Amino acid sequence: MTDEQILDKLRAILADGFEIDPQRVTPDAHLFDTLDLDSIDAVDLAVRLQELTGKRIKPEDFKNVRTVGDVVATVRQLLAA
Repeated sequence: MTDEQILDKLRAILADGFEIDPQRVTPDAHLFDTLDLDSIDAVDLAVRLQELTGKRIKPEDFKNVRTVGDVVATVRQLLAA
């Protein structure tokens, strides 16, 4: 899966689950400041990403995720593992 495909899936997840306009979901968009997610939303997003990848995301790996680009990189690493 390419980064662009991951980004498209992430846009769909954020639009469906969090009612975020997909146009706001850019690689440099900050999850908390730009997209207004909170810590509960971050946990929900991690669960949805686990469903997407079929792999468990370690909390310490997701703790450093701040931007949409970070999420894309994390998903890419999970899919490669």
